[in-house]
Amino acid sequence: MPDTTMPSRRAGRPQGFLLMFMSCLPVLGAVLLAPVLPRMQDHFGDSGAATALVPLSLTVPALMIALLAPFAGRIVDRFGRKRLLLTGLVVYAVFGTAPLWLDGLAAIVLSRAGVGVAEAAIMTCCTTLISDYFSGTERDRWLGMQTVFASLSATAFFALGGALGAQDWRTPFWLYASSLVFLVLAAALIWQPAGETARTGERTPLPPLPARALALPCAVTVVGGVVFYTPIVELPYVLDAAGITAVPTIGAFTALASLATAGGAYAFGRISARGTAFLLPLAFLLAGAGLVVLGATSVVPVIVLGAVVASAGTGLMLPTLLVWAQSGLSFEQRGRGTGLWTAALFLGEFVCPLLVVVFTGALGGLGAAVVLVGAVAVVLALLTRRVLTRGVPVAA
Repeated sequence: MPDTTMPSRRAGRPQGFLLMFMSCLPVLGAVLLAPVLPRMQDHFGDSGAATALVPLSLTVPALMIALLAPFAGRIVDRFGRKRLLLTGLVVYAVFGTAPLWLDGLAAIVLSRAGVGVAEAAIMTCCTTLISDYFSGTERDRWLGMQTVFASLSATAFFALGGALGAQDWRTPFWLYASSLVFLVLAAALIWQPAGETARTGERTPLPPLPARALALPCAVTVVGGVVFYTPIVELPYVLDAAGITAVPTIGAFTALASLATAGGAYAFGRISARGTAFLLPLAFLLAGAGLVVLGATSVVPVIVLGAVVASAGTGLMLPTLLVWAQSGLSFEQRGRGTGLWTAALFLGEFVCPLLVVVFTGALGGLGAAVVLVGAVAVVLALLTRRVLTRGVPVAA
């Protein structure tokens, strides 16, 4: 196989925006079905198995990302970014649209697991390619924009899923075929990054990962995933407990929080020069303070203010954590490092609702559980500030 390395090519906005849009595909998988879950439940009945499997159809892709992203990262480093990305886009379309013709609920859940496998590949490849194609402040802007796109698309996909699901609960699954459009665009606009050589039958060993340097960012990212997902999942329940039961009103407040997440991520690209040692503690402090306010009051305007502050903090937090995790990684290590970071983030997101349920039972209320998560974030702000100013490797 000839060497496909093209070091003279320079990525620009077409590549950047294509990677942004493809990064939204895992978001599509996460939120598109939420509005149609009741209709799915009605279709499959209220048996014990259906009651468990219908919600699982929504969450199992995130679990698969958490489990498989490290393996996707290894494949990225071994066989190349573009090859795995194109394969992931095909698999995404096949398994994503499978429920259109599948009748059994168990088979649908398995197809959703297949979507998660594809999402692990797509997410790892897109994030790795952003760091391959861009550097310095330009890279930081695109990493911030990745969270901006994810936040805004979550709101759009939720509304779109509800509109399509009003016709039939299967209709939203057609949107998974959109990855075929990205397949054509990626084949034309994405190339193997400079430094990546085609590997033939002779397998050169990959350089080992700096495990000690990666361990701390990934561990913090697991907690960061919990903090990130708490306002997303719990805000509707907190509003409901405060007497706001109208779905459009809850949706409007949730959209406002999503805009705050996008704003925080956008700000990262503008202030990234301040460095991880400043930005990460600031992000956790904002997120923690916002969650404490969100959980400690029953006054609706104050709840919304807390959600906005917390979401702005989490929007700043995600790209900062990723830059920290990738700092010091070579080209041959970047895919695996990104895969481990992605797995850590989605693991935190997956366990977040479970932890909140446990905290709610132990503390006697949802508000107290949210306050506890916020307090943990504030403590983490102090700890990360102390650690990052003591010489732990930090991205410039």
